[in-house]
Amino acid sequence: MLAGGRSSRFGQDKARFDFAGRPLMGWVLGSLEAADERFIVSSSDYPEFGLTTHPDLLPGGDSLSGLHTALSLARNDWVAVAACDLPMLSGPYWEHLLGWASPEVRAVVGVGSSGHMEPLAALYHRSLLSEVEERLRSDRLKLQSLLEAAPVRRLEWAGLEARFGKDLYLNANRLEDLP
Repeated sequence: MLAGGRSSRFGQDKARFDFAGRPLMGWVLGSLEAADERFIVSSSDYPEFGLTTHPDLLPGGDSLSGLHTALSLARNDWVAVAACDLPMLSGPYWEHLLGWASPEVRAVVGVGSSGHMEPLAALYHRSLLSEVEERLRSDRLKLQSLLEAAPVRRLEWAGLEARFGKDLYLNANRLEDLP
């Protein structure tokens, strides 16, 4: 779980924002309930969620720093990485992505309705760690460019929408983004 943004467009800590009776981060953590291990990557502390929180090991690289920390600390080869502001993710979504994981790919990523990959609701293989670290050290911080360079299994929007609904990648960047 990545919760590293400043929530400046949202106007308050969106991880803790109550959405339909539960904090936004609670929805995302619930989607990962079946995971073997769960932890939060953030410079803020979230004791109310009952998970260990780790700051970025190599700070300053935005989401790429969070991915680096997650890959560095994970015990499993495949790591689910989710932003704290995607409340429509679900356990079946993660199971679906994991079903597409294979030795020939290093990430499994859905494509949103805009046609862009959704890097903060994706599975990453720990073998990407050295590439992520090299990109951080050379100030190449875009997750999209990492995914364009790595062997990736792209799951197209039409299939994801049919299975999980049009709001799957609802991203709460602003308060008005929430239904």
